[in-house]
Amino acid sequence: MAYNNGRENRKWLIWKEAEEKIFREHGVDETTTPQIRTDDRADFNSNRRFYHWTSNFGEYLEEMADRERDTEVKTVSDLLDEIEDETLYQALLTVDRRILQIILLKMQGYSTKEIAPLVGLTTGAIYARLDHLRKKLRKIL
Repeated sequence: MAYNNGRENRKWLIWKEAEEKIFREHGVDETTTPQIRTDDRADFNSNRRFYHWTSNFGEYLEEMADRERDTEVKTVSDLLDEIEDETLYQALLTVDRRILQIILLKMQGYSTKEIAPLVGLTTGAIYARLDHLRKKLRKIL
């Protein structure tokens, strides 16, 4: 939820009025109350700038996440294009195309049972291929 400056300002004013009423009831000097109000207002404004900044930063992060979702990896070529580690990239270039399809489908959230008919393998074969790939990557990386 975004930071609402107006609502927070109203809450602060209600709080200050209640606090000043308590000051009057307890006989606090009338020259002290405005000074406390000024100091509290400066503190409130400092916090408000921080919350405003974090709110803007949060919106920026949400926009970044939306852009990332738009560039979702949908093909094996996209998957390879997203890899920044040169060693990993070279290793994946040498593996079977079907393994890359399995990895892509796993990244998209498919279960092994759902992947099996899509790539024409049994679930056991998928597990075996993924295990073989893990062992290969451990040696390389």
